[in-house]
Amino acid sequence: MGSAQSKRRSSSKFISNEFIRRIVVLGKTGAGKSSLANTIFGEKLYETDSSANSGTKQCQAELREVNGKSIKLIDTPGFFDTGRDEKEIKDEILKCLIESAPGPHVFVIVLTLDTHTQQEEEIIEKMTEYFSDEAFKFTTVLFTHGDQLPDGRKIEEFVCESKYLDNFIKKCGNRCNVIDNKYWKNSKDDYRSNKFHVTELLKTIDNIILENAYGYYIHENMKKLDTDLKQEQEHLKEESPDLLPDKIQEKAKVVVQEKWSRYLLRVSIGFLLKTFLSNDSHLIREELLHALGVVLTNLFITAAQRATLAKFLCWTTAAVEEATAASEVAAGKAALK
Repeated sequence: MGSAQSKRRSSSKFISNEFIRRIVVLGKTGAGKSSLANTIFGEKLYETDSSANSGTKQCQAELREVNGKSIKLIDTPGFFDTGRDEKEIKDEILKCLIESAPGPHVFVIVLTLDTHTQQEEEIIEKMTEYFSDEAFKFTTVLFTHGDQLPDGRKIEEFVCESKYLDNFIKKCGNRCNVIDNKYWKNSKDDYRSNKFHVTELLKTIDNIILENAYGYYIHENMKKLDTDLKQEQEHLKEESPDLLPDKIQEKAKVVVQEKWSRYLLRVSIGFLLKTFLSNDSHLIREELLHALGVVLTNLFITAAQRATLAKFLCWTTAAVEEATAASEVAAGKAALK
């Protein structure tokens, strides 16, 4: 694993520092994604919380220079967690798609080094399910809580001890890094130093970009999203020529977010994650057909209910009229007597 990484890293210097690397950070709630982002940037840009309900609630994107390299880092909530409001999660997934448009250069999957529970295995299983083979070409794994690594051990050695971790890292091109957001800030040990491992992570990121020929992860749905963003920006330029470019970009994002939120109202969270992480058009068509089926079923039920109600009203009206007529006849007969 290590020798393969060394071969890739030797070419990272060829990427221009001005080249903006779009990086999406994924992982479960509480894995240390936001703290990792702060460690990479060397400043507190992302809110962190050590309480029981800790975890990023919203997608957040920041653009900064790190070691002279332009980095756009997109921090995300725990998309793979359960128990959160479905609409809230879908809105944040969509925001992540918009912020990483036209597509991310790298996915960084964050796992904790100290707790490999059944829950963590389930998270890895979900990621394996949602990630396509193509998406894995753009992916690396980063472990937090590096202080749990035994003295003298390297992260590659630790990974090899766990079959399910080793298999997962292999899917990610045998790429993995480690960091400690708390204890490795001023370490004198070269290996147990955040400065060293941030540099190593940036090398890994550059090598993924080089291996993919400066390309980024994209598929048809993301192309459509990017087209909508560009068209909205052009519309805003014509409508408000004095508006600054940054303001135009932000306004376009809001408009497109609202538009796509309505479009994706009836699709599942799983579909959105597959849209983001899988290029399997069959799965996407299947989910859209399912959503369309749900809509049509609801329409048929509503129509049937309305038809039944109409029949009931007609029957009630006829019954009332019949009863009224019978009452009038009875009253007439009584009067004759």
